[in-house]
Amino acid sequence: MSEFRTNWFLRVAVLSVVAGFVAVSAQDGREGVGDWPSTNYLGSANRFSPLTQITPENVATLERVWSIHLKPAGYTGRLREDQSIPLVIGPTMYLGSPYGAVMALDATTGAEKWRFELPGNDVPSKRGIAYWPGDGDVPPSLIFGTSSGGLYSIKAGDGTLNTGFGEAGIVNLKTPEVMRDFTDAGYLLLSAPTIYKNLVITGAGTGEGRGLPNGTGPAGDTRAWDARTGELVWTFETVPGPDDFGYATWGGDSARNRSGVNVWGYMSIDEGRGILYMPIGAPNDDRVGVDRPGDNLFSSSVVAVDANTGEYLWHFQLVHHDIWDYDAQSAPLVVDLERDGETIPALLVVNKNGLLFTLHRVTGEPIIPIEERPVPTSELEDEYASPTQPFPIKPEPLTQMTISRDNLYTGEPQHQAYCEAMVDDNDMKLGGPYMPIAVNRYSISPPGPAGGINYWGPAYDPLLGLFVSNTTNLFQPMRLVQRADGTWVNSGPLAGIRRFGDPDRRLPCGPTPWGELVGVDMETGDIAYRRNLGVSDMLPVGMRDTGRPSTGGITLTASGLTFVGGSDDFRFRAFATETGEKLWEIRLPSSIQATPISYMGSDGRQFVTVVSTGGGLTGSQVTNDEIITFALPR
Repeated sequence: MSEFRTNWFLRVAVLSVVAGFVAVSAQDGREGVGDWPSTNYLGSANRFSPLTQITPENVATLERVWSIHLKPAGYTGRLREDQSIPLVIGPTMYLGSPYGAVMALDATTGAEKWRFELPGNDVPSKRGIAYWPGDGDVPPSLIFGTSSGGLYSIKAGDGTLNTGFGEAGIVNLKTPEVMRDFTDAGYLLLSAPTIYKNLVITGAGTGEGRGLPNGTGPAGDTRAWDARTGELVWTFETVPGPDDFGYATWGGDSARNRSGVNVWGYMSIDEGRGILYMPIGAPNDDRVGVDRPGDNLFSSSVVAVDANTGEYLWHFQLVHHDIWDYDAQSAPLVVDLERDGETIPALLVVNKNGLLFTLHRVTGEPIIPIEERPVPTSELEDEYASPTQPFPIKPEPLTQMTISRDNLYTGEPQHQAYCEAMVDDNDMKLGGPYMPIAVNRYSISPPGPAGGINYWGPAYDPLLGLFVSNTTNLFQPMRLVQRADGTWVNSGPLAGIRRFGDPDRRLPCGPTPWGELVGVDMETGDIAYRRNLGVSDMLPVGMRDTGRPSTGGITLTASGLTFVGGSDDFRFRAFATETGEKLWEIRLPSSIQATPISYMGSDGRQFVTVVSTGGGLTGSQVTNDEIITFALPR
C-alpha cells in the first residue's frame, strides 16, 4: 500500500490525459467530466470516473450527506428492490423508481425537482434509464422502457412527455414484427437503452424457460429508434432467418419463432468507430435443447454490428448450444491494450461462466488465445450438447467451476452437516464446467445460471491496466424430468431458482469464498489479486470471512479507488484498485443491488451514491428503500 500511495501523485499527473480521453469518448460532448451520463458511465462501459477528490488517504472519512426514500407518500405495500443506476447531468440526478415513477433530484442536496408518474401499474425498466442530449429542435430527454412494453421519452428539464415521439411520447415496443403470433405473451425492456447519436437502441425482454411450446414466443431482436420521432430505423434479427448467416446452426426448422436470444442486459459501443456490441442471451428453453440441435447462433454470443445501420460485422459465441442459461448479459468493456509498443483496440467479454475473453474489437479475433476444450456429453437422449466449449488461455477462471463431495462448505458444524446431508439425501451429481443437467437426479455444474459474473459486469482502470470485478460463487441444483406430453423440463423442489444452500440462514453450500473482488492484469492476462468480498454475520465470530454473493457492480475512480456494494451483507466498501486492499466500509440498513456512481456536486464536492434496497440472490428481504449519498466532510 505504501508504494501505491507513493505513486498516487503520478496518477494525478496523468489525469489531464484521462480527462481528454473522456471528452473525446463522450457522445456529442453532452456530459462534463464530473457527470455520470449513462448507466455504465460511458458507452465503453468501463465505469471509470476521472474524479480524484476522494483518495485512498481520505476515503475512510466519507460520511453520509443526504438520502431520500423511494417509496411514495402513503404507500403501504411491501418494499420493492431496485437495481436502477442513477444518472447525473450537470446539477441534476435522474433515476427510475420501482414504485412507478421517474424522478429528478438536486444532485447536491437530494431535493426533488420533478416526478413523472407512469400510468396504471406500469414501472420503468428495473435496470436504468437513458439520457439523450437533444438535437436543438427536441430538448434533452430521458428515454426508458417499461414493464408493459412501452418506450417513453420525457423532457429532462421538467419531466413532461415529448409528444412528437411515437404516440404522444410513447412507442409501443410490442410490434407485430417481434410479437409474431404471440400477442398475449409478455414483452418488456429490462435495462436502459443505448444512445448513439440520434438513435435509441433497445434490447428485448422476452421471458425465458418454456412458457410457450418448443421455446417459441416473441423475438429477441435488437432495434434502433429515432430519438426525435420514435420511428424504427433498423432491426437486427438475433435468430437468423432462412437466408441469413447462422441459420444452419439451428437444426431443422428449430429457428422458427424461437424466443429468447435477446439482449436483456447492457450493451456497449465504440463510439469513434460506430460499432455496437450486443451481449445476447440463451435461447428458450434455456435448460433443454433437444428441439434445437446445433450451436444456435446468435445465442449466448457477443455480436458486433454497425451502430448506424445494424449491419452484422462479427460475432463470438461464448457458449455453444447453451443448456445452462449462461447467457452473455453484461456489457463488453471497450478498452485499449498495449502490446509490444502498439495500441490494440480490445473488447473484454465475460458471461455467467466466469471466463474472461480478450478480443480485437474491430475483427473479433482473440488477442489472448482461446481453446475449444472437450466437455461432458448429456445423459438425455437427443440432447446433442456441444462436444467442446471455448476457454481462454488466460486468465484462469474468475469463479469456481468445479464442485465435488470433498469440497463442500467446511467450518461451522451445523451448516457443514446441512450441506453434506443435502447432497447425500438427494444423491446429487456434482461436476465440473459444462456438465449437462442430469436426468431424474439433481446435479450441480458451477458456476450455474446466477453466475459467475451477471448483468452488472466488470470495470476497467486504464491507468493501471486492470480489469476488476466482483464475482459470485453461488450454485444451483437442477434436474431434468419428463412431462406427460413427453417434453423435458428442469423441475423439482430444489430446482427452479433454489440456490445450493440453506435458504433460512442464507448460507451457500459450496466452498468458500462465496464472493470475491478479482483483479486481472491485462498486460499479462494473469490474476493480480483475489480478495474475499463480504461477510456472513449469521456465522460465529472467526468464521464470518466467507465472501458473499453479489447482485451489483463496481465503480472505479482515477484516484485508484474501487467502490462496491453488491454483496448481500448490507455493506458498502472501498478498496485500493491496484492491490485490492480494503480501505473503508460502512453497514447500511439494506444491501445494494445497483452499481455505485460518482460525480461532482455543484458545491465542488465529489459524491458517491448508492441505491440501497436489499433483496438479492440469497433471498434476503427488502428492508430499506433509500438512495444514499456520501462525500468527504466539508
